[in-house]
Amino acid sequence: MKQANTLITGLAAIAILSAAACSRKVAAVNKPPDITPVAATPSQQQRTPVVPRENNPTPPRQVAVNRAKQSTMPPDVRKKLDQYLAKLEDALFDYDQSTIRSDASAALRDDVSVIRGILADYPNQKLVIEGHTDERGSSEYNLALGDRRAHAVQEFLSSQGIPGPQLAVVSYGKERPVCTDESESCWQKNRRAHVTAAP
Repeated sequence: MKQANTLITGLAAIAILSAAACSRKVAAVNKPPDITPVAATPSQQQRTPVVPRENNPTPPRQVAVNRAKQSTMPPDVRKKLDQYLAKLEDALFDYDQSTIRSDASAALRDDVSVIRGILADYPNQKLVIEGHTDERGSSEYNLALGDRRAHAVQEFLSSQGIPGPQLAVVSYGKERPVCTDESESCWQKNRRAHVTAAP
């Protein structure tokens, strides 16, 4: 009997301790987190990052100034562009044709890299491509033919890296011949596309 009482007392003690342990675990699980705000110390406060000057983007005002500088070509640069364009041979065409011949493409390609470099610095500067014909045919027909020749050169120069918006075309047809003799050699000189800088 004494042993049974001791056993019952021991079991009761184990049951009480188990119940107490379980209630602590539940309390620990159900306990809400501590959300008391803590004031940040000065070292923890966020600071605006300092970006080194060389990584800063160009200020908007400076961008506007740079664009303004590039919008007008200085006289010395314009003179250089005119000199290269003067060296650029006219693209000559066969009779009644607007397809660029191999000799014409070679003539156009000669100085196009230098011209492209100058135009890249001055995006508002345009080149004018003039289309010309010989004297044979009506004025209307020759204006249309001159226009096709000017557009053929425009496409060629665009393929060489000169932006399309910097290329304008105009057709003079047979109105501005460079030679007035009535011979094939003279007519060949007039069947041309001439590249010049816009004013």
